[in-house]
Amino acid sequence: MTGAAAGNGGTTHGAAPAIHTAPFSALAVGVRVGLLGIGFEAATPLSEHLNLRAGANFFSYNDTFTTNGIVYSGNLHLRSADATLDWYPWAKGFRVSGGALLYNGNNITGNANVPGGNTFSLNDVEYLSSTADPVTGNASLKFNEAAPKLTVGWGNHIPRSGRHFSFPMEIGFAYIGDPKLVLNLEGTACDPQGLICEDVATNEEIQSNLKAQQEKYQKDADPARFYPIISAGFAFSF
Repeated sequence: MTGAAAGNGGTTHGAAPAIHTAPFSALAVGVRVGLLGIGFEAATPLSEHLNLRAGANFFSYNDTFTTNGIVYSGNLHLRSADATLDWYPWAKGFRVSGGALLYNGNNITGNANVPGGNTFSLNDVEYLSSTADPVTGNASLKFNEAAPKLTVGWGNHIPRSGRHFSFPMEIGFAYIGDPKLVLNLEGTACDPQGLICEDVATNEEIQSNLKAQQEKYQKDADPARFYPIISAGFAFSF
């Protein structure tokens, strides 16, 4: 009896306690930085091998660049919110994660202009911007408002060891669909010698070349349908 009791006691003492395996038994909050911007997130366990995670990201950046003689003042806006299911196959740090950008407000917008007297090209056809009525316009690049995502990573937001700190990181992609690019121009454009001038918004030939140029830009942007996800951060669980 004593030996059996001692044996049973030994077994009890030798078993490692299960930490944070019951659904919603803990909560972690964290911050992250990556290609979706600067973000914050929260996570909770669903089982020994699963966590549920949600977060949001934001970032803004402005820049000016010139292509084909057209000057663009662009504004990059990163705004998104996501939900993710993290699977830890060995209940350790490595994870495979699937989820979605429930809100994808990432976009690029900007103004376009060609200073009067400068040349620019549309579909390899050269024009001269009128000094009396220079060419101006706007452009935008937008994506689907929701998108599935798949990543792999390292670091459990809620360590099963009982630690409170972790440094999670991940890499993968979100399928955000074909980018939707729009380019509008107005003003007066002339032939390179400045002899024949036409209204950009109403001239059929200029509009045809503008549409062809937009399609070229669209084709260049198509690979962005697989938006890369790379991030690293810090989390605290309690």
